[in-house]
Amino acid sequence: MTEELNILKRESIGLLKEMVGIPSPSFGEEAVCTHIYNWLSNKGLHPERIGNNLVCELVTDSKGENLMLCAHIDTVSPASDYNFNPTSPDYGLAAEVVSRIRGEKLSGEDIVAGLGSNDDGASVVSFIAVFRYFSKHTDELGNKNLTLVLSCEEERSGEGGMRSLWGKRLSHIKHAIIGEPTGMKAAISERGLLVLDAVAEGISGHAARNEGVNALYIALDDIQMLRSYTFVKVSPIMGKVHLNVTQINAGTAHNVIPDRCTFVVDIRPTEQYTNEEIFTQLSSVCKSKLKARNLANRSSATYADSPLIEAAKLCGIETFSSPTTSDWMRISCDAVKMGPGDSARSHKKDEYVLCSEISSGIETYIEYIKNIKI
Repeated sequence: MTEELNILKRESIGLLKEMVGIPSPSFGEEAVCTHIYNWLSNKGLHPERIGNNLVCELVTDSKGENLMLCAHIDTVSPASDYNFNPTSPDYGLAAEVVSRIRGEKLSGEDIVAGLGSNDDGASVVSFIAVFRYFSKHTDELGNKNLTLVLSCEEERSGEGGMRSLWGKRLSHIKHAIIGEPTGMKAAISERGLLVLDAVAEGISGHAARNEGVNALYIALDDIQMLRSYTFVKVSPIMGKVHLNVTQINAGTAHNVIPDRCTFVVDIRPTEQYTNEEIFTQLSSVCKSKLKARNLANRSSATYADSPLIEAAKLCGIETFSSPTTSDWMRISCDAVKMGPGDSARSHKKDEYVLCSEISSGIETYIEYIKNIKI
């Protein structure tokens, strides 16, 4: 079995390097989806392609419950200040860069570097290895069935990704592991995301004559109120709702009182409030007009009596609350979020994952899944 796992690990790392070399920004995943589809097919699996999503099923018990392994194949756009090519890295140079970041000597054989390597390629290839493993060792699954889902458009909440699959193709799913870089700790909750566009309206006038109604001042009053606004309900898992004003824009000239000021509010909800409730509360206290970009990016929490939490305890896996969003907010079953890599490396220059993180991640996933009693 050790040699079998070693082969799975080596092939996973090789696949990830190939994936990094294929640009796959959200809404541009067609080429990488095709590559993974062909790779899986060549390994004897039978992937189903739905748009730029891939689904593989492993049914061992017709009466068993389905556990979904879900990771995303898309990436954000590369940062402009990479120290190596983000899609075709020189591994000697990349190893030097990563060695400086980590304060330890690493070689090109120790890492996979480049855009999407950590977020979310490491989880993608680890889940593929785990699915392949259980395909050969179905007796170790007990009464569980596995569904491997490699989704697109996750980074930009696109309609063609998990939103298009959930409730339709994936209506049979009862439990899920969402693969994201968490250092193989299990997130048992994650904050949602609510972005509000605010418009303060005033009356223009000449600044020298102190005319008009300054929309900027209306916006600043609202912003000050938002800074001190308190959401009464506090999550026992995640704490308070987080709210920050992140952008503001007003004015056309130094001598013209602005009649319009726009600003953006970034809110990270907890499970204590729906996005609709937060929107209603803030709309009632702001003079500015608020508009939600999307009310569907809700917060998530693992069920209190979840077998996923019990399995984490049995395996000695640390649990925590995650500040970042994922495909978890697009599904409505019991779930945890867990994967190799580190969230702090995501969405910034010089992205990388250690090969050892992928290897140990595969082993941890296998042991964890064996201990899930559903």
